[in-house]
Amino acid sequence: MAVPASNRPARTPPPALDAAALDRLALRYVEKFATSTGKLTQYLQRKLRERGWAGEGAPDPAGVAARMAALGYVDDRGFAEAKGASLGRRGMGARRVAEALRAAGIAEEDAADVLDAARDDAFARALTLARRKRIGPFATVPADEKLRARHFGQLLRAGHDPALARRLVEAAPGEIPPAP
Repeated sequence: MAVPASNRPARTPPPALDAAALDRLALRYVEKFATSTGKLTQYLQRKLRERGWAGEGAPDPAGVAARMAALGYVDDRGFAEAKGASLGRRGMGARRVAEALRAAGIAEEDAADVLDAARDDAFARALTLARRKRIGPFATVPADEKLRARHFGQLLRAGHDPALARRLVEAAPGEIPPAP
């Protein structure tokens, strides 16, 4: 039998963090998730906002994240490569990959090779998304104007170039346009 919420004892808030607790949180996070130093820093900052700081001096979430990277627990370049490959398999374009890496706090020098690969593979990625969504050459019947506009928007939101998206949307079912 469930106890009504009004009769439950108040939940005690978690204790404020100190340097050792911040290190333990970071270590637990990197063992559970593939992450970047930027994402780890954001996570630690959020935990500090939620729980407060009881340690000596000012908290340094960026320093903790840098230490985790120096120990090899966090690899920004490896994270960028894995994220770019994952988004590529789903058919996402270079712009969407760049946005995801920027949101993860990946530095430009770590993301450069991944973004170059996404730009070089743009046509194949667009075809992958078109196949998944049954757009243009992968549709079963020709799309009307309203459906073509919807497909065009899907390709743009996935980070593809407007000219490439237009070519795929306007392709007849079964006729894959040549690569640019």
